[in-house]
Amino acid sequence: MRLARVGPGFARRAAALALGLVTAAAGAASADLAGRQSEAERRQAALRERIESLQKEIDTREAARKEAADALRQSESAISRINLRLRELDEALHRAETDLASLEKQITAQNEVLEQRRNELSDQLRAQYASGLSPWTALLSGDDPQQLGRNLGYLDYVSRARARAVTAVRTEIDRLAALQSAADARRTEIAGVTEETGKQKAELVAQQKERATVVARLEGQIAAQRAEAGKLDRDDQRLSSLIGNLETAIARQAAEEARRRAEAARKAEEARKEAARRAELARKAEEARRAELARKAEEARKEAARQAEAVRQARNDADRRAAEKARAEAMAEASRVREQAEVAASSAQRNPALVDPDSAGLRPVDGQGHTRLVETPTEPAQRPAPTRQAEAEPAAAPERIGRPERPEREASARPPAGGGNGLRHGLTPPVRGAVQGRFGVGRPDGGVWRGIVLRASEGTPVKAVAPGTVVYADWLRGFGNIIIVDHGQQYLSVYAYNQSLLKRVGDAVTTGDTLATVGATGGQVESGLYFEIRHRGAPVDPAQWLAL
Repeated sequence: MRLARVGPGFARRAAALALGLVTAAAGAASADLAGRQSEAERRQAALRERIESLQKEIDTREAARKEAADALRQSESAISRINLRLRELDEALHRAETDLASLEKQITAQNEVLEQRRNELSDQLRAQYASGLSPWTALLSGDDPQQLGRNLGYLDYVSRARARAVTAVRTEIDRLAALQSAADARRTEIAGVTEETGKQKAELVAQQKERATVVARLEGQIAAQRAEAGKLDRDDQRLSSLIGNLETAIARQAAEEARRRAEAARKAEEARKEAARRAELARKAEEARRAELARKAEEARKEAARQAEAVRQARNDADRRAAEKARAEAMAEASRVREQAEVAASSAQRNPALVDPDSAGLRPVDGQGHTRLVETPTEPAQRPAPTRQAEAEPAAAPERIGRPERPEREASARPPAGGGNGLRHGLTPPVRGAVQGRFGVGRPDGGVWRGIVLRASEGTPVKAVAPGTVVYADWLRGFGNIIIVDHGQQYLSVYAYNQSLLKRVGDAVTTGDTLATVGATGGQVESGLYFEIRHRGAPVDPAQWLAL
């Protein structure tokens, strides 16, 4: 069976038709979604204009509040510095008192040593006086020279021992004087530290009063602006959620349309491939048909040549058989004539006058009168050569084309492993107190919680949750006195709203070290600690790390 030929433009027409159908089907839904999105975007633009207007008003008020905010910053920074200085003074006072106590113990011991040295010197002088020996007495005594030498040697030994005792007494007296001087210096230092501590405490009270005044002045404005900004922000979030849903629907519709277009393109490509396959099959079938015709023509030519050769061979065989038959007949005739001749000869011998040479088949053939039997040849008969009719062989069936495609395997991806060991789970909280705000939950004043607030009274020590190094310790707008600790492996812990910062940048801390004291800085109304944990710069949920 011959396959129909497929034109080259069939695949392109099929693809264009499929794409046209897909576009027409998706047009209505896309237009409706686009209209809803435009309306939502218009409403969002109007709302954002209101937000910008409010922000301008806030900026105007912010310019007026800047001086107060700067004053608040200076006051809270001063409070932090004063508390740190008071802590340092307290530590210095403790060290000075410890040193003074040690010096007093040394002075007591030195007095005892000095008294011992004095007693030893007194005993030596008393013994020498009681013995009555002296260098002049020994020389003028007139004793034996050997005894005199022994007495002088003893006196020399006693003299050197007395000199050493006197030197030791003087040394102990000097050491005692040095200890007394050091003790007096420590007492003076303690008095100075005590006086400075009093001044610093007085300044701290003044700064706290000033901060309370600034906070009270800003509290009303901040609360009102937060309420309005929070309301507008929630409205914007709701509208953004609506727009996000619309964009999701549009994206889903676009994906479906793209899928339909891809399916139409795939079908068009399959149709084009099928047309090309059919055209290829038709071409191969035509080539096979022509090859079969050529093969049959060649076989017919060969068969005709074979038949011609057979006819020629048959004719040769017939000629050969006819010649053999004629030869056999001639030989038979010759034998018969010979017999007749022999009979005639026999008769001639008996009666020569009765013999006729012509009737016996004998004729003279030479001039000497000799006779010889001459054989008369006969024409051989010809037979028609048989013919054959060649049969045509059936044409070979065309080969099958195309191979089944093997499905491809999709490799499944393994989720990457992550995490670090800079911090461990189950950390002790920096302070104990009620938890306000949860990580990832919206804040009343806008935004979301990136950490937690632990409510505690002012002055409560803030402890380090793990060993590390202080990388930031200063005042920051919105966070007040803030301290940040690097724990390695890209883990940071953040402590804000502090009353005082007790560590400096570069200080190494261990678990449980006091970093700061709880406060309400940064414009806060209630005291507490704001705490964050960050990994590679991104905030993570502190509740997953702290043993709350």
